[in-house]
Amino acid sequence: MPPPLQAQRLLLSHRRLPSPHRRRFTAVSSLPSAPAKTVAAAAAHAPSSILSIRESLLSGERTASEITAEYLSRLRRTEPSVRSFIHVADAAAEREAEELDRRIATEEQDAVGPLAGVLVGVKDNLCTANMPSTGGSRILDGYQPAYDATAVRRLREAGAIVVGKTNLDEFGMGSTTEGSGFQVTTNPWDDSRVPGGSSGGSASAVSARQCVVSLGSDTGGSVRQPASFCGVVGLKPTYGRVSRFGLMAYASSLDVVGCFGSSVVDTATILSVIAGHDKMDSTSSSHDVSDYKSELVPLDLLESKPLNGMRIGIIQETLGEGVETGVISSIKDAASHLEQLGSVVEEVSLPSFSLGLPAYYILASSEASSNLSRYDGIRYGRQVSGDDLNELYGGSRANGLGHEVKMRILMGTYALSAGYYDAYYKRAQQVRTLVKKSFKEALERYDILVSPAAPSAAYKIGEKINDPLAMYAGDIMTVNVNLAGLPALVVPCGFVEGGSAGLPVGLQMIGSPFSEGNLLRLGHIFEQTLQNYSFVPPLLAES
Repeated sequence: MPPPLQAQRLLLSHRRLPSPHRRRFTAVSSLPSAPAKTVAAAAAHAPSSILSIRESLLSGERTASEITAEYLSRLRRTEPSVRSFIHVADAAAEREAEELDRRIATEEQDAVGPLAGVLVGVKDNLCTANMPSTGGSRILDGYQPAYDATAVRRLREAGAIVVGKTNLDEFGMGSTTEGSGFQVTTNPWDDSRVPGGSSGGSASAVSARQCVVSLGSDTGGSVRQPASFCGVVGLKPTYGRVSRFGLMAYASSLDVVGCFGSSVVDTATILSVIAGHDKMDSTSSSHDVSDYKSELVPLDLLESKPLNGMRIGIIQETLGEGVETGVISSIKDAASHLEQLGSVVEEVSLPSFSLGLPAYYILASSEASSNLSRYDGIRYGRQVSGDDLNELYGGSRANGLGHEVKMRILMGTYALSAGYYDAYYKRAQQVRTLVKKSFKEALERYDILVSPAAPSAAYKIGEKINDPLAMYAGDIMTVNVNLAGLPALVVPCGFVEGGSAGLPVGLQMIGSPFSEGNLLRLGHIFEQTLQNYSFVPPLLAES
């Protein structure tokens, strides 16, 4: 029996690149400027919404109820066009805000956590005890867990208010959020375009300021690519940095809980809360957790060359064929800016880079075929009756699971089958080892590696839904980071033509294991010193 067409084409369409070499990065002086409509009059570094909320609460300038009402009003106004949320817990959010106001009024300020009054959106593949958790799948329609995921519990303990559950591609399998079993989320920059995926709902919600920050999950780029498409900050931590307990498993060796914010400071604040060892997750790390926010240097204290002595490698394979010209221009502009801040930027080749994509899809699909076997209509979710157990299983899964999920289960089951295990799964694991080695060697020479977060800006809804290979190819910039288990941060760095006001482009910064602090410091400096860009979508600018 020949291998499935998708697996054949993924494996055969990638070839080994030449041996590694590096060269000095040369800035391009004739790069096109951002569309005029997207350029602000002066530098507009992103302020911290979390710090602003905390200061206004403790000073008495505003109440938590007023802040919550503002965000809920904006959510109700924008949700009909954006559709970021599957479930909105507005009544619960209002009650929690009122309780917080009572504690502040009775001078219980010591009991007010670092995220007090901060509205958080949670991707719907993270369990929440008081609201539905569907994973974006009809097979779990109406399912409500008995517990919170560890990341969610830690946010609540810090005072955050969970405003609702955000939309996603079913069980995290997709790059556009078109694969949701419930609705299609749109991009706040242009509602005819996708927000990315699979955490498209979480990215879109932060971009539209429907919530302050949000949680997502990243298996092969599902935080970073939507962050780029929606013009927000997205962080994928080191594997094991954040507990996966309560995260619906897609590919357990690749899944990571990540976060979104409208600024690096907000993202750093969230990571400090959710990171750390968890006895409920044996893969979580006991590595020390820093107060990442306190390590960030404000603009007025920066030296003239704050990155002096830093070595940055720009991955050569990410600026070649298949990457849009406008994206390449934005990334080269960003690299030039990093050079102006004092760093040394050189191109570096990672010879195994193009091999990561087919290896990723074989490994992820193989793990998914095992993990998703639990959704059988008996233990979870909706059930289709049958005359025998096989008929019950088959009917429940056929009616409850979407096309993309079924296809990946079939691909994974095939790759693990007798006679094909060595040809596919074992070979993919060997490629994974090469990818890890390639990154390790590059990060011994450079402090940080950079690349685009995606080969294009946000594309039209429906443009790639019937061409899965084209959609899979969009993950080429991100999947290698998951295979190597490394942390990566995406910050908005520019625009390309498109929509009514241009479309944002994200710069991906990749570091060594547990170097989130370094990435956040670099991202914060870059964000504060980037001139003439305002990453506020027209959806908000108009209102």
